[in-house]
Amino acid sequence: MGLATLAYLKDGDSYLMLHRTKKKHDVNHNKWIGVGGKLEYGESPAECLKREVLEETGQHLSSYQYRGIITFIFADHDPDYLFLYTGTLEETDLRDCNEGVLKWVTQDELFDLELWDGDRLFLDPLIHTEKMIDLKLVYDENSHLVAKESY
Repeated sequence: MGLATLAYLKDGDSYLMLHRTKKKHDVNHNKWIGVGGKLEYGESPAECLKREVLEETGQHLSSYQYRGIITFIFADHDPDYLFLYTGTLEETDLRDCNEGVLKWVTQDELFDLELWDGDRLFLDPLIHTEKMIDLKLVYDENSHLVAKESY
């Protein structure tokens, strides 16, 4: 079982997206995702979020809001639980990220990116509503979304 955070950070009508291109054997390779990462021993999800945002962007969060949880089942692996957030950065200038390329993307461009199919399901309510998200996504060994359940 894995525990991680994922944040979609906003500036005006744009969201900060990470194009995952730099790590070898990355399940997210060539996908666009928010920023975040795995919880370290003893961390709360909020502590992990703050650390990961600083590590990946070089900036501190100025605000954040917990938005829900995503349960990921990938093939026959143990489930991963992703704590989902929205927020803003203190500054919008970014440093180079060792996991990929960071880019501010407008809402109009967001769904044109190469996203996980499951991400498309939660991104729309995440950016257009304030509702909490509780979603289970099941992927097969070929990374195809085969089941989804919203609670």
